[in-house]
Amino acid sequence: MKKMTDYMQEANAVVERIDGASAVSHVNDDDAVFIDVRDTFMIADSGLIKGGHHIPRGLFEFVADEDSPMFNPLFDKSKTFYLICGAGGMAALAGKTLKEMGFENVINIGGFNEWVDAGGPVEE
Repeated sequence: MKKMTDYMQEANAVVERIDGASAVSHVNDDDAVFIDVRDTFMIADSGLIKGGHHIPRGLFEFVADEDSPMFNPLFDKSKTFYLICGAGGMAALAGKTLKEMGFENVINIGGFNEWVDAGGPVEE
């Protein structure tokens, strides 16, 4: 039987993790897509990466699949996806899902506080 730690270990093994300062350095990259996977109530309390997108973790399989009626064209496999959440766990799991769906450039930027502490731009 798998445990949460097994899922996290698997996700962390396949999704690159960078720190907040490194993530902020990519904010103006043409191919960068920043996605916050937290629940809506969490974003309401802290804000969102400026220019970023809010897609809850539970929707990834639906919105990233080109054959899904819920497909979001934001999910262009030629882009680099920077995922963020509260502490890095949900971003890692979402990143693993994207990797399994054929996305090559997926990065976990950890927790929102790391972004803010590194001077990352935020919008309410």
